[in-house]
Amino acid sequence: MARFGMKMACTFLALCGLLVTGMAPVTAAPSPGNTDVVGNDVSWPQCGKTLPSGQAFAIVGVTGGLANNTNPCLAEQLTWAARSTGGTSQPKVALYVNTANPGHAGSWWPSSNVYKDVKVANPYGTCAGAVDLACSYMYGYAKAYDDGTDRGVASPGKYFWWLDVETGNSWQTGTGGTALNRADLEGMVAYFKSITAGNAGAGVGIYSTGYQWGTIAGTVPSSSSLTGLPSWLAGAKTLRGAKSNCSLPGLTPGSPVTVTQYVSAGLDYDYSCR
Repeated sequence: MARFGMKMACTFLALCGLLVTGMAPVTAAPSPGNTDVVGNDVSWPQCGKTLPSGQAFAIVGVTGGLANNTNPCLAEQLTWAARSTGGTSQPKVALYVNTANPGHAGSWWPSSNVYKDVKVANPYGTCAGAVDLACSYMYGYAKAYDDGTDRGVASPGKYFWWLDVETGNSWQTGTGGTALNRADLEGMVAYFKSITAGNAGAGVGIYSTGYQWGTIAGTVPSSSSLTGLPSWLAGAKTLRGAKSNCSLPGLTPGSPVTVTQYVSAGLDYDYSCR
């Protein structure tokens, strides 16, 4: 993820400076005396780094910056996340994954409605290898399937999964591009809903900014499975800004803003809006 929050390989130098000077590891407390509890999100840029302590909740990146690779520190970061203290409406541990719709420019593209022996019910018809709605849906489903089965997440159905939607990854553009990208994300939603259904606290939501979401997905129709999904909004620079962003519109029609992100001292912090 090239971006406004989650990818911080360089900005993490602030924490490294603390280690060099012998100061204690950073904590998730916003400031002394502040009663707000916050969480943190981490992923591959934090591999080998000292992670925050005392976070109320944690959101861990499963992928390694692309939609088709794995965070090499996933196991260690999940162990860290399990020590979250709670105290908000968010699950103590949630996950996020990179998303993309590269079309034929990617290393793999579907040519049917079957993926790893699973026949997928495709609302857009039959995928035959073209860069169209049906194959975009299949691509998204396949990437989510890999996230849930191939990246080392035990019991994937118990988690809440956030789709990280950013312009830094590969997307379809031009006429019809946003519709293709929505189909791709709908495929991901279909898979994650299929494994999380009936599990308390589990589900799927969308992480982005309003601008990036509009660029990639355009206007989401009410008939789309993206409608009403929880939103995790990026872009704030302070806790105060993150709290203010809770009042912004969600990314899709009827979408509640449940989490907002801000960056402080090179770390990603997250505020639970409800």
